[in-house]
Amino acid sequence: MSSEHTKLIIGIDDTDSREGMCTTYLCALLRDDLSSFVQVISEPILVRLNPTIPYKTRGNASVALFLECRDSQKVIDLVIDTVASMACLDGENTNPGVVFVIEEQFGNVKNKLSSFFRRAVKDVITIDEAKELSSELDLKFRAFKNGRGLIGALSACGAMLDPDWDHTYEYLAYREKEVWGTKREVEELSLFEADRQTYPDTWDTVDHVNNITVCVPHSGDPVLYGIRGKDISSVEKAASFVISEPVERMCIYRTNQGTDMHLIHVSGISEIKEMHSYILEGEVFSEPATIRGGHTIFSLKDSAGNLIDCAAFEPTKNFRELVRKLIPGDRIVVYGSVTENTLNIEKIKLLELVKAYEIRNPLCPSCGKRMKSAGSGQGYRCKKCGTRSEFTENKELKRDVLPGFYEVPPCARRHLAKQLLRFENDDLPIYPGR
Repeated sequence: MSSEHTKLIIGIDDTDSREGMCTTYLCALLRDDLSSFVQVISEPILVRLNPTIPYKTRGNASVALFLECRDSQKVIDLVIDTVASMACLDGENTNPGVVFVIEEQFGNVKNKLSSFFRRAVKDVITIDEAKELSSELDLKFRAFKNGRGLIGALSACGAMLDPDWDHTYEYLAYREKEVWGTKREVEELSLFEADRQTYPDTWDTVDHVNNITVCVPHSGDPVLYGIRGKDISSVEKAASFVISEPVERMCIYRTNQGTDMHLIHVSGISEIKEMHSYILEGEVFSEPATIRGGHTIFSLKDSAGNLIDCAAFEPTKNFRELVRKLIPGDRIVVYGSVTENTLNIEKIKLLELVKAYEIRNPLCPSCGKRMKSAGSGQGYRCKKCGTRSEFTENKELKRDVLPGFYEVPPCARRHLAKQLLRFENDDLPIYPGR
């Protein structure tokens, strides 16, 4: 064993299932266990990958630790043993992956791992690609079952080596193990107070419009609550107001949540592929229609005349009211993910709104009474004085919506979607408001 210290990056992914466990908890546990004999260099990283992947367990998150140690093999063995014992290996979609990058490799692997990370947030990557890259770069890794977790583990290592991506922070508090799977005890009023004291430096703690808390999950995993914000001091301040059941441990992550890192700019619908996320400009082609389940759908036409369905699904709540106010001809930009040939709207920018008209029977120029139809194709006739007209009356209606940026409420926000309060331009959020 060498007496010299060496730096080590550890990437982990896919240890949870829909029923329980959490990869971020495992990372926090490892950080605490390892800190007795290693030096943790920076806050852990939590990266969300492509949100459209159908075989993800829950939030498609992977994590990475950056530390300095004397005995890297001791660390590697402990990490693998911990993952093997704590991961939900019985879960059908749980396929953990662990990757280790030692200091002497940093310079040689940085560019390829960084590129892999950025691709994994936007694109669809195969398990074989991840295994081939791990071997090509001569990285130590461990793949459990089919090894799909290697994709996220490599991505998290790439994120740790890449300083140039937009980031936010999340404070995660974890439950004591004996209460996992039971109802969480978090005082709602304290969450609203935490938001009042720290917004806009923190966000998505509560949803004021729908009067619900957002930061407390409902699944059986160990997370008690998560506070998201712009920096470490802000999320710590917000957490100090939270009144809850006992917290076993906490961890603050640097993360790509709230960055729109998943979105791809495209000039037309022909460039769109399934399981990717886009920013697309076009013209409203069809009247928005609300279908069974409460989802609101309309067609968008691009400059080439191609069409795609855009949807504000029921979980977006009051955001659907905005979408229902669109009319054919409105020029908009939509932000969202494409699955089953439908773009799930996360944000929308209204560029130009066309005039709306109400078509009515004409007024009689002689007596001022509203004319009646004289029959199919025969125009209109005043019953009182017999005056005829072939033309309808078009009355311009006031549009109950303004140009600008709009977003779904916090209760429907995806992890990666960038909040309007983080936009550095003059397109101020108009809807749904606080």
